[in-house]
Amino acid sequence: MAAPSPSPADDVLRAEGLHVTRHGSPVLSDVTLSLRHGEILAVGGPRGSGRSTLLRCLAGMVCPDQGGIWFDGAALHDMSTARRARVRRDHFGWLEEKPHLSPELTAWENAALPLLLRGVPHRAARDVATEWLERLDVAHCARRRPHALTHLEQRRVAMARALTGTPALLFADEPTATLHSADRAVLLRTLVTAARTHGISMVLTTHGDEAAELADRSISLRDGRLAHATPVSGDVPGTEEGKATCSVSV
Repeated sequence: MAAPSPSPADDVLRAEGLHVTRHGSPVLSDVTLSLRHGEILAVGGPRGSGRSTLLRCLAGMVCPDQGGIWFDGAALHDMSTARRARVRRDHFGWLEEKPHLSPELTAWENAALPLLLRGVPHRAARDVATEWLERLDVAHCARRRPHALTHLEQRRVAMARALTGTPALLFADEPTATLHSADRAVLLRTLVTAARTHGISMVLTTHGDEAAELADRSISLRDGRLAHATPVSGDVPGTEEGKATCSVSV
């Protein structure tokens, strides 16, 4: 594993020299990147380029074969499996292509799950989850279970779950990939606006241009290697110099 590396004060996440192989084939090759506090980073590239593997490495779900990952200066790659799980529970949010809601729980219970797992009292967790469901226009679904929700409603509940705990870092792996273009655009703007409003840093994968246009910065992978990166614009993430504006209020 990589030796300890100092993390600049404004970096919430840093990865250096990531290498990942699967069945003897390289999936990531020498990937290095950093993410500032409050910054939104879009990761592009064709399918099979290593985007999902990169997100899972950054989130501590997959350990790199070589290289290291630091969250607020702490080395994720050197942590035990149990400690990495606690970091994910307490500090990270996760969204992906499928909502993966628990079928036996109602919408508000699904949304409150991150807080309940942290030991937040039931009533307080319900109040916060309900507030997020309201912000995402699915408060009317609060007592319904996933089978009674439309696909779009399920996506919004999953988004509420990812945001309820106000994570320091939100990882979103193609969270709107299977939606129609109009719904996809609205949900992406809503997600980005929510992250900015609450000071949440985010890494978002995409194979289209929508997310890159909303992000502060974008990189692109090809065959597991960094192929392109936009320069950082502006000094502070979320300023008019460094981002596309979003009109959705959450």
